[in-house]
Amino acid sequence: MSIPQEGGGIVESKAQLVEHLAEGCKPREAWRIGTEHEKFGYRLSDQKPLAYEGPCGVRAMLEGLRDRFGWKPVLEGATLIGLKKGGANVSLEPGGQLELSGAPLRTIHQTCEEVNQHLAEVKSVA
Repeated sequence: MSIPQEGGGIVESKAQLVEHLAEGCKPREAWRIGTEHEKFGYRLSDQKPLAYEGPCGVRAMLEGLRDRFGWKPVLEGATLIGLKKGGANVSLEPGGQLELSGAPLRTIHQTCEEVNQHLAEVKSVA
């Protein structure tokens, strides 16, 4: 169910709609693109999902990324639930997967480089 929104009112003309959309436009020099990349970890021995705890768990992955690659911790109380670095975030998602929310970058080539670097870090820790 949607949360009711305030303001705006009924669109009564095409011009009103175009004006509303144009207000949200940014100049080309301010355009950015960001990546969202989710990955599920699993145990090679039985293809079951990773637990949060344990030497091969999700927390160990987050700690490895933090300790080896300079990511800053994101905590919920004392629990490590994510990481941040240079405008990017790695978050623990509800299904146990890790998501890279990339930094806002100027080109798709930069996002490709960012994802490849992130995956290299994850593989190194795994």
